[in-house]
Amino acid sequence: MAVSNLRSKKKYFGMSESNTLSSVQKACRILSVMGEPGKKRLTEIANLSGLNKVTTLRLLEVLAKEGFVVRDDSRKTYSLGDEAIVLSRAARARDDLRARARASLLRLAVYSEDTVLLSIRQGFESVVIDREVGNFPIRAAYMDIGSRRPLGVGAGSMAVFGAMSPQERETLMPEIARKLVAFPRYTTDFIYEEAENTAKRGYTVVLNQIIDRMGAIGVAILGLDGSPLGGLAIAALSDRVSSRKDKLLSVLQREAEFIADPKKLKPEYF
Repeated sequence: MAVSNLRSKKKYFGMSESNTLSSVQKACRILSVMGEPGKKRLTEIANLSGLNKVTTLRLLEVLAKEGFVVRDDSRKTYSLGDEAIVLSRAARARDDLRARARASLLRLAVYSEDTVLLSIRQGFESVVIDREVGNFPIRAAYMDIGSRRPLGVGAGSMAVFGAMSPQERETLMPEIARKLVAFPRYTTDFIYEEAENTAKRGYTVVLNQIIDRMGAIGVAILGLDGSPLGGLAIAALSDRVSSRKDKLLSVLQREAEFIADPKKLKPEYF
């Protein structure tokens, strides 16, 4: 990853090292960075977490001893260890949204032949917790399980943000704004406007806003109280999204309703 990209990522996370941070907070930052897909080198982890290399190396050594991180000595890279995977599995077992949505993701991937993403809100961000890839050869490979974005950036993320109350959106926006440096085509004005449109329509469409020629359509999965449980999106080439918008929206809405209430009849659209 280029140095400029690392700096953008660092700004995106809103991270700069502070002496007031405890060792636990610093370790949590490192684990949060490690949750992003792929193995990482020391310099990349330090940049993304906002810590200096000496501190990062010291904490990585502790995390490795405790089994939360594994170091590949031959490639000088780090990845999550068995203890982190155990915690991840425990979290998934506790929250059954991913399990409830699994069949829906499979059906949507087969129907659309594109990439289907399930995301949830985590603080000021949206995090992908599951993904299913269809058979179309050109895929939205830039999003994977663990990928995160500021709320309002991307289809699934905007679907969640738009389903929140105006008061909640207003409260979250200052923190979201600080993380938009990594997404130059997004502004607070654009996010506010699109959130209002999403709330009125019940869905959102993103075309060429993050990556040229790539787009997505997303809807929120709503709980019984009307609050968003998560976001469901189909990502593909922009022309594949725009040319099939109505069909994709119809199946997304049916699957979102089914995930929210599995007592409903299983959607049939093949």
